[in-house]
Amino acid sequence: MDRIALFRDLAIIIVSAKICGLIAQKLRAPQVVGEILAGLLIGPACFGIVGNSDYLSLLAEIGVVMLMFGAGLETDLRELMKTGVKALIVACVGVLIPLIGGTLLYSCFYGFHKVGSEEFFRAVFIGTIMTATSVGITVQTLKELGRLKGAIGTLIMSAAIIDDIIGIIVLTFVIGFKNPDSKPLDVVIHTGLFIVFSFGVGFLTYYVFKLLDKLYPHQRRIPILGLALCMFLAFAAEEFFGIADITGAYVAGLILCSLKDSEYIARKVDINSYMIFGPVFFASIGLNTTFSGFTSELLLFSLGFVAVALLSKVIGCGLTAKIMGYNIKDSLKVGVGMMTRGEVALIVAKKGLSVDMLDSKYFASVILLIIVSSIATPIILKLLYRGEPVEAERTEPAVQAG
Repeated sequence: MDRIALFRDLAIIIVSAKICGLIAQKLRAPQVVGEILAGLLIGPACFGIVGNSDYLSLLAEIGVVMLMFGAGLETDLRELMKTGVKALIVACVGVLIPLIGGTLLYSCFYGFHKVGSEEFFRAVFIGTIMTATSVGITVQTLKELGRLKGAIGTLIMSAAIIDDIIGIIVLTFVIGFKNPDSKPLDVVIHTGLFIVFSFGVGFLTYYVFKLLDKLYPHQRRIPILGLALCMFLAFAAEEFFGIADITGAYVAGLILCSLKDSEYIARKVDINSYMIFGPVFFASIGLNTTFSGFTSELLLFSLGFVAVALLSKVIGCGLTAKIMGYNIKDSLKVGVGMMTRGEVALIVAKKGLSVDMLDSKYFASVILLIIVSSIATPIILKLLYRGEPVEAERTEPAVQAG
């Protein structure tokens, strides 16, 4: 793609995303639904006005990193501590059920094979793709609804971050079992090291920023340095520890969320995200989609793939929340909030292609899952929150007696 053509494509994306976002709002749907549909309309799936490129992919990656940084900044740390153990349990079950469901789905279509065979690992890999939750769209939806800082929003955020880490570990183990040269234990070690690294950097950085916040309150140097911290931790997470960059960005936000000026930092960061990086990220989901080459068998498998992926998260995470004492409505919010798939599913799928554990024809199924989950999740969440005062979500959700 010509570098100059990038500016034309950005103009088209920003205008179309804004128009479709406003239409979505008029129809009482979250803006992100409109932005995703804008990507579909201008992308290869419909009119083909804009094609995906390395430049746009990079901007989209920056977009989701900034979105996660903003989510970390708006996280209530006290609520996060309250939901920590619950989030871990929700995440574990939310990985296990889709892993089993995806494996069974592939086996039902193409036969049950001996454990350890190549086809068995292909089946397991289909389940692995389903494990990771893409929290970016859920974050934006909860932010629009004013629920991001609430107990349920924090539980979803915490579980999704843990879910992402577990998903990466599962991916490494699956590849490791197929390839003797891989060392799955290394990922477990690297994850532990990243947690230690985050605590160390977080402790020191927090007090540095607290001092700066006291010396230079409400000055732009604070959000500028905060953004630099976000980018550094996103880089360090993936480069040195093999953890997704969005996890590092979220940790950066958590480090700064207790500052007096945390809301000021979030507002400044949100300007860039709202103006360019956010629309590019959400539109890029549509730009990555094409439905050419679909056979009837692949279409049937894709529909099953989408259904199992969505229901396994809702059932796994929602039922776990219900068992832990949340009421039915709040449990559904958790399940639905965890069912989105996005960039992590794409990363896992691409990894599968590179190590010959996934046929390229199934990539369309992953794209369809991302599109359906990205559109369905905001709409269903909005319906579940309808009629509830925003203040109600800032306290612990209702827990049923007995």
